[in-house]
Amino acid sequence: MAVSMTDLLADLAAETEDLRAILAKLADADWDRPSAAAGWLIRDQLSHLAFFDQAATLAATEPDRFRSDTAELLQHGTAFPDVIAERHRSMPRVELAEWFDTARGRLLEVFATMDPKARIPWYGPDMSAASSVTARLMETWAHGQDIADAVGVRRTPTARLRNIAHLGVSTFGFAYVLNGRDVPQVPVTVRLTAPDGSQWSWGPDDAADSVTGPAEDFCLVVTQRRHRDDTALRISGPVATEWMSIAQAFAGAPGPGRPRSGQSV
Repeated sequence: MAVSMTDLLADLAAETEDLRAILAKLADADWDRPSAAAGWLIRDQLSHLAFFDQAATLAATEPDRFRSDTAELLQHGTAFPDVIAERHRSMPRVELAEWFDTARGRLLEVFATMDPKARIPWYGPDMSAASSVTARLMETWAHGQDIADAVGVRRTPTARLRNIAHLGVSTFGFAYVLNGRDVPQVPVTVRLTAPDGSQWSWGPDDAADSVTGPAEDFCLVVTQRRHRDDTALRISGPVATEWMSIAQAFAGAPGPGRPRSGQSV
């Protein structure tokens, strides 16, 4: 995919507005409602986004300070996202919303001035500025899905999903390494139906292993918001099947994924 920082930031801004529209309809009590992520309230989803928006901005502007702050946080091991949620759980709703708005606004402002190829540190490998923005878009969409699921909102998929799908494909090897598995040297074709009915594809046309189906479903699986069996994805071949069981488009520890519908965590 050709990378345009302007387009990526426009997509992130649009995704932000969609999330704000959902938040605006919540009653005060809804913020303390359990979200679709086990152990997290709706408010925790927003504090997570605000915290990591600030972290991404810090990584871009003060990388040494980011590395120092990261070292302290990672002392909590793989539980550090839960630690962040607990630290901010008592924040009043209005202050939490203002924190998110301020952090997101600052991030959009800072990254608008950056070379998309500039390297910045993160919690895993360093990444490009463009990848950092894509990751913020993915996180906004994924955590927004947790909120939408919690309150029974059905979101309309958009062309912005292509950024998330591309990230899902690009993290193929990352998912294997993260889970301590050898990265297969076997190509996988990914062919997705976009919201407008057009086709998005990655990989060779003649690969024996493939993943095909709705782009939204693919994004739900690679962000671990749905079990693959609860989607309309068609998965063919042993490598594609294994990948879709561990696919992870986000940094951090290996995610547990979501249980299949009707099963407990």
